[in-house]
Amino acid sequence: MNIETIHEAQFQQAYGKIVLHERKRTSIGTLSEKTLHAVLKHYFEPDESKQEIKVGTYYADICTQQGIIEIQTRQFNKLRAKLTYFLEQYPVTIVYPIPYQKWIYWVDEETGEISGGRRSPKKGNFYEAFIELYRIKEFLNHKNFRLCLVLVDVEEYKRLNGWNKNRKRGSHRKDRIPIALQEILYIQQAADYQKLLPKDLPEEFDSKEFAKTAKIPTRLAQMSLNILLEVGLVNRIGKRGRSYMYEINN
Repeated sequence: MNIETIHEAQFQQAYGKIVLHERKRTSIGTLSEKTLHAVLKHYFEPDESKQEIKVGTYYADICTQQGIIEIQTRQFNKLRAKLTYFLEQYPVTIVYPIPYQKWIYWVDEETGEISGGRRSPKKGNFYEAFIELYRIKEFLNHKNFRLCLVLVDVEEYKRLNGWNKNRKRGSHRKDRIPIALQEILYIQQAADYQKLLPKDLPEEFDSKEFAKTAKIPTRLAQMSLNILLEVGLVNRIGKRGRSYMYEINN
């Protein structure tokens, strides 16, 4: 497992190119490639000649002699066809950004006015990746598969198009702008998932105990354990009542 050092100068260069230069002349969210995706693409590969490379019938976000990098901000199920093709020929790294701290802004599309700037009390964590990994779990044990999880602070811009009185509830996200990287974690083999295990787990545990120690919802704990079982980090050892029991596979 590799917890990578954040290259602040490299991030600022990517931020400057995308946010300060290319996008200052456009309104938020009008481009087909969202800002979070674009900044991370330039962070991981500043050389544009290695971006958006056609590989077979698909385009890779980044393609170098070291392999392919795909930046995927959501909906991992859309990666299945690409992964099926790419993994047979290249090492593939999937970069998944997870908002750590988030400031929320509201965009009135009728007036163009932007309001808000409230910081969300919720902080993101690596466990949120399991929601997306569940959608591609058949690829997780492939020898060419690598995962890169990025905790990133973002400014989130949302449309004032919701259904309640202040038009916020049920509103749609317009864009996310990364403003700082907090942590980058690479996972390439089953043992690397150890970093995602909560501390103070009992020797035998169920999903509720996992949820309590990780401080996450039980549903997310169940999904997490499903993935950890898939990659061989935990064993299912029986039941206690209606709940499956697990132990760490050492």
